[in-house]
Amino acid sequence: MTVHFSSRVDISAPNPIAAAQASAATAGITLGKLNDSNPTRHGLAPQELPNVYEANPRGPKAARESLAGFLGDQSGRAVDPERLYLLSSTSEAYSWLIKLLCDAGDAVLAPKPGYPLIESIAGLECVHAIEYQLHYDGAWYIEPADIAAILDSPEGERIRALVLINPNNPTGSYVKENEREALIALCRERGIAIIADEVFFDYDLEPIAANRRLAGEEGVLTFALDGFSKMLAAPHAKVGWIRVSGPDDDVAEAQRRLDVIADDYLPMSDIIAGCIPALLDAAEAQTDRVRERVRGNLAALHRMLESDELGVVNVLRPEGGWNVLLRVPSVLDENELVLKLIADHRLTGQPGYFFDMTSNGYLAVSLLPEPEEFKRGIAAVLDTVRTMLG
Repeated sequence: MTVHFSSRVDISAPNPIAAAQASAATAGITLGKLNDSNPTRHGLAPQELPNVYEANPRGPKAARESLAGFLGDQSGRAVDPERLYLLSSTSEAYSWLIKLLCDAGDAVLAPKPGYPLIESIAGLECVHAIEYQLHYDGAWYIEPADIAAILDSPEGERIRALVLINPNNPTGSYVKENEREALIALCRERGIAIIADEVFFDYDLEPIAANRRLAGEEGVLTFALDGFSKMLAAPHAKVGWIRVSGPDDDVAEAQRRLDVIADDYLPMSDIIAGCIPALLDAAEAQTDRVRERVRGNLAALHRMLESDELGVVNVLRPEGGWNVLLRVPSVLDENELVLKLIADHRLTGQPGYFFDMTSNGYLAVSLLPEPEEFKRGIAAVLDTVRTMLG
């Protein structure tokens, strides 16, 4: 089935002047511009800034080539820089892709439990986020039959994209190979695109089996999201990217339309893009550093839970990422637990209902703090649970 694209993106035939300009460019002819209002070409840019401006909607080519080389080295497969889009964040990427795929009143499928960002961005685009449930049975998993049932329901007619978080936040679950194959088949049959958020992919903790990125998937139109914010553990490093893959015809049509959106928002700053090669050079060492921290804190968490006399708090198996879900006795109200942590230990946290957990008794915990701080936090949780249970 053909992928649906939003009617909001105007790709009508260019006017005669634009067509003539494009023909000249194809023929290698450089046209002077009476209306050229780019100060960098007229000696007016600040001396302190590089006198360069590359108006490529996908982002400066040199930066995309550096990124393509890095991603290719990671995966062992060549990555085409022309299928990469640079932008300020994965949040912006979601917004662009919802604009690309959805008209007002359309919908995207988003996982629950999950971070509420997708619903918020979809709402800003006048698009619905329909949730599909992740299930837990010793590990988290997606049931493809659930997705099929939603797609085959009356509301399924307006669904344009399936969002997969690989691994999910806060459950830490990767998309399993059997899930991947079934979901790709479902999406291909129904003309649904996949938006794959893989910002936590490299932080594997206790995976079930070998994991694989959806980036580069050829079986269905796929938009893979990643960025420096998580790769470098640097939320101030606001560089994200979209990698487009899938059947050639779908990719070509998607990029034709995505270029319009990217051009309207203007390309990433050349000044920021100029930092990308250096950031890529630092990525491997920084990812290793963060991975060592989160794995060490997870090991400490297991030791503390195993040695706790009450033994009523446990951690749901985290396959990847840097957050975990603690399970506390459901007789304890999540709000009261966090409020008591604030009152007694000057600590706060996120209860499970923040992520739409289906029942009471969960607390999200980050594995990033320095080890002693992390241990103090877990000790405070165990002490608070002990006190509340009397």
